[in-house]
Amino acid sequence: MSNKPAVLRQLNIKSGISKRVLKEHILYAKEAEEQQRKLDKLIANNAEEWDVKNARRILEESHRMIKDSDNRLGKAVQDLRELVVRISVVFYLCFAPPPDVRVFWKLRAKSQPEFAEDVELLHAEEALEEASV
Repeated sequence: MSNKPAVLRQLNIKSGISKRVLKEHILYAKEAEEQQRKLDKLIANNAEEWDVKNARRILEESHRMIKDSDNRLGKAVQDLRELVVRISVVFYLCFAPPPDVRVFWKLRAKSQPEFAEDVELLHAEEALEEASV
């Protein structure tokens, strides 16, 4: 971790990937909701069979894209978390009262002083919090 510019570049890249994939995931979920509404409307209006079948196909594709973006988001967050943890020395978990248990990562101390107040590390930590919610 002594090569600070390379580590900062990786932090910047990985946090950007996490944010982008999170946005994609949210957009796919909205698209699936919209497609479900269209399908329901077609069924309610007794639309032609071809229109209903096509709407179902589009909805299924939206659900596949949600699953795919969820997998990519998990991988991106895992990669970013591993990098942040390598830089960080102490973190702790805070749990909300059951049954709603939430994990909040709080990075308290950095293993290397040159990263203590680094903007890229702070942005990476923010990206982790956003994607973990």
